[in-house]
Amino acid sequence: MNWKTPSTAALLASALVVTNPVSAPASVPTSSVQTSMVVIQTRPTLDRGDSGPAVRQLQKKLNALGYWTGGKADGEFGGNTEQAVFALEKVARLKPDGVVGPKVWRALEEQVRPRARSSRGTVVEVDKKRQVLKIVKDGKVRYTLNTSTGSGERYVSGGSTHIASTPKGHYRVFRQIDGYRHAPLGLLYRPKYFNGGIAVHGANSVPTYPASHGCVRVSNAAADWIWDTGKMPIGTKVWVY
Repeated sequence: MNWKTPSTAALLASALVVTNPVSAPASVPTSSVQTSMVVIQTRPTLDRGDSGPAVRQLQKKLNALGYWTGGKADGEFGGNTEQAVFALEKVARLKPDGVVGPKVWRALEEQVRPRARSSRGTVVEVDKKRQVLKIVKDGKVRYTLNTSTGSGERYVSGGSTHIASTPKGHYRVFRQIDGYRHAPLGLLYRPKYFNGGIAVHGANSVPTYPASHGCVRVSNAAADWIWDTGKMPIGTKVWVY
């Protein structure tokens, strides 16, 4: 049996047949191939510090579902957008790492939103299991924010040992401070008190896990937004569960 070594031209031709993406198999409509290619191109993996049209698209989708990104889609993946991604990831039961990959894009396409427990009036709901704060009106979740509640760890204050806990229950906002409060356990930005010394307040650090002494942390920007748009006036119901 005579074996012939393929010529260089033949090898190149064979490679082109395998790798050339111009033609699609007869069983697959060309439109389907083109659509798939567009989806891949418009859904890159995004992270804090990225910018451009894809980030703007991400922000528009987050805002449409009530995950607050700072108000407008500016195409800049900053801290507000990262906080919104954290909130979506928590609701979708994904690892809250702030990275927008295929699972996050899928959650956006599936319009994943949290459910409310209240059914009437305006209620701020704090979901300790998911670590999100929800602003609810007549049973519909309007906005969802990343939050961090009591860590459950022991701490010492005033010579006594306490547990860092955010107690469950139904409360109302009874006091607020439009500015910083230098509390014994830390600095609170624009706090809204609803249970003794426990408040919803702004903080420089809002991790994705329970880390506070008992307060409900949101970002400083989110605290400004809550105040400036009147989302949580005195008397607002606060449900913690």
